[in-house]
Amino acid sequence: MPYRRLVIVVLALAARPAAAVDLSWSALAGYQDGMGLRLTGTAAHLVKDVPVGLAFGAGFASMDPGNAAAARRVFINDATDGTPQKSGYAWDLRLDAVWFFKVAHLTESGAFFGARRSVFAGRFRYIGGNEDFTVESTAWGVGLGFRGAIPLSTRWSLAFAAGLDWFPVLTLYGHDASYSSNGAIVNQRNNYTWADASSAINRPSLLPSLMVGASWR
Repeated sequence: MPYRRLVIVVLALAARPAAAVDLSWSALAGYQDGMGLRLTGTAAHLVKDVPVGLAFGAGFASMDPGNAAAARRVFINDATDGTPQKSGYAWDLRLDAVWFFKVAHLTESGAFFGARRSVFAGRFRYIGGNEDFTVESTAWGVGLGFRGAIPLSTRWSLAFAAGLDWFPVLTLYGHDASYSSNGAIVNQRNNYTWADASSAINRPSLLPSLMVGASWR
């Protein structure tokens, strides 16, 4: 009977020696389209004798959101009055599979690949010009990279990570208009296209990162 076979498989797996899961945490800072911070938790040795782990991270970056004058034209109107002020940030969540391998003088070294979720917001204010609007974008993506650490003690290490994230479809929303990299446009201003919106707003589809910090295990 199929269910009997399933029971046998489950009992066989349960009888195997449990792998000692190795947990570690890292806090990194560096470049990610601006000044970024990232917290990551990693579970290694999930399967006995297989050098694979899972890592979950959350990050924040502060950046220049783009060209204020161009953003106003693409999303609002052609007015030029007022003094522009701008600020931008992005949050991201990441879930990676990590393949660990040995590198001389390093610990926790490995290649990673996984899913990304990113939320961007760029605010543009025109003091004296009666304009205050935010351009937003939320996207799914994938990423890959390399990570490692230099041991400082039995618990602490100097950690680093370099990666590249890719967001295949991006949409920029501002006021009542939106422009998407797949060609979709809502409430278009003056025949502007995705190329114009992308040029005005600092929201790249390819996002490299390079970060350094500390890890604890």
